[in-house]
Amino acid sequence: MTKTILTIDDSRTMRDMLMMALVDAGYRVIQAVDGVDGLETLAAEGADVIITDINMPRMDGFGVIEGVRADPAHRATPVLVLTTESDATKKQRARDAGATGWIVKPFDPAKLVDAVRRVAA
Repeated sequence: MTKTILTIDDSRTMRDMLMMALVDAGYRVIQAVDGVDGLETLAAEGADVIITDINMPRMDGFGVIEGVRADPAHRATPVLVLTTESDATKKQRARDAGATGWIVKPFDPAKLVDAVRRVAA
C-alpha cells in the first residue's frame, strides 16, 4: 500500500521540490501551505509521515508538531522538520515538541527519501 506524505511549507518552490522527490520514490504526497492548513489537511486526509518547515505564517512548525502530538489519532505519526534553521536551541525545541528528525535545506532528494523510508517503516 502506498504511504501518504504530508508536506507543510509556505514556499511553493520547496513544496514542488518535495513533491517531485517523493512522488518519484513512489509516495502519495499531499501538501499544505502553513501550519494551520497542515493540521486541517492532516485531519481531513491523514498521513503516514509529515514533513514540516519551521518558519511559516499563521502557525510555525513547532505549533504543527505540538498539534500533531496532541491529537490521539496522529500522536504516533512521524514528523520530520525540514528547514534552513540549524540552531541547536531550535532543534532541541523541536525534539521536545515531539519531532522525529531534522533535515536542513537545501535537501538531497535521496537522503530525504531515505529518511522518510526509515521513519515510515
